[in-house]
Amino acid sequence: MKDFDSIPALMADLGKRAKDASRDLAFASAERKHAALIAAADAVWKNRAQIIEANKKDLDYGREKGLSPAMMDRLMVDETRIQGMVDGLRTVAEQTDPVGEVLAEWDMPSGLNIRRVRTPLGVIGVIYESRPNVTADAGALCLKSGNAVILRGGSESFHSSTAIHACLVEGLKAANLPEDAIQLVPTRDRAAVQELLTMTDYVDVIVPRGGKGLVGLVQREARVPVFAHLEGIVHIYIDKEADPQKTLDVVLNAKTRRTGICGAAECLLVHQDIAETLGRDVIAALLAAGVEVHAAGALAIDGTVPATDADWGKEFLDSIIAAKPVTDIDEAIAHIRQYGSNHTDCIMTEDQSAADRFFERLDSAILMHNASTQFADGGEFGMGAEIGIATGKMHARGPVGAAQLTSFKYLVRGNGTTRA
Repeated sequence: MKDFDSIPALMADLGKRAKDASRDLAFASAERKHAALIAAADAVWKNRAQIIEANKKDLDYGREKGLSPAMMDRLMVDETRIQGMVDGLRTVAEQTDPVGEVLAEWDMPSGLNIRRVRTPLGVIGVIYESRPNVTADAGALCLKSGNAVILRGGSESFHSSTAIHACLVEGLKAANLPEDAIQLVPTRDRAAVQELLTMTDYVDVIVPRGGKGLVGLVQREARVPVFAHLEGIVHIYIDKEADPQKTLDVVLNAKTRRTGICGAAECLLVHQDIAETLGRDVIAALLAAGVEVHAAGALAIDGTVPATDADWGKEFLDSIIAAKPVTDIDEAIAHIRQYGSNHTDCIMTEDQSAADRFFERLDSAILMHNASTQFADGGEFGMGAEIGIATGKMHARGPVGAAQLTSFKYLVRGNGTTRA
């Protein structure tokens, strides 16, 4: 890894080149962007051995840093995950190009025709931790939406991200698009992040993708607008009218499929009327699956750990879950409002009125009914990939795909029209 004498100069150069590239990319044809993404997908697959070899260096680095098993899982790349990156690139490629889409059109009595159309944001800075696949996802979505992007991956995924980025650049070259449209910060130096957050002359929006520490840093330090992807403090409320088999299947999948992703369930709330029956069955199933359960009240059975106040509102990102009984759906809603992160929350019930109440009274970016929270993912929403799950309320919410990475402009046509 090269050392750089001046991080501000390095970042200013990246920013200027990204800005220049964004101006060309803003009007690049859908066909050229499609060709670049298909070529990038081919390059990722062709170079999978090199990507896996680079990832071994990152795994060694992660072990030296003492990363948890869940974080090591997020960092690991194998052929299956590379296939997932390839599929994501191809899916984004095949989506309808959002740039230029007419969102609304109307005529005014004055004789003006007005159209509101999608337009790229410009230059996007993406700051992310651990997961190397974000390099491919973010690069693809920014390209599809006509934006240049500056990627700053986590220090632990440096080698993997570099190898994947090289494949994206190969795709740009093949389609005769500016190579500077997708740039990767070529240093682990944290000063590069600080620079990126204040580059208002070059960067139009920052997207942080990572834990509370990273997002908090970005929100505190950024002078560039931010799409916040806060913690995934994901709740599942098991209502008294929940179907036992559906509940067992969903809760186990939501917690254990992949414990280190933001859609993994972190807290279980169980209606008191079923706490000693279905509730305990669910706890027993979690324990049998190797999950450490921090339980309160009637859910505290043999094998669980006593829950403390520190367990509520905690993103474990590990094979750990908190659990407590609640008197009714309204107490569950109140608990989620107090401790949730507005990311994803789920209700298990066969009572449609209860599901409707849950959907109506909570304002998480994603609300689910009888479905695993592991579906909180842009790919599973048909977006091909996502740049993150936005938990704020400005501009974009939920999975941020290509369409969410656009703004709009008004195209106004007249015929010598003047205002009285």
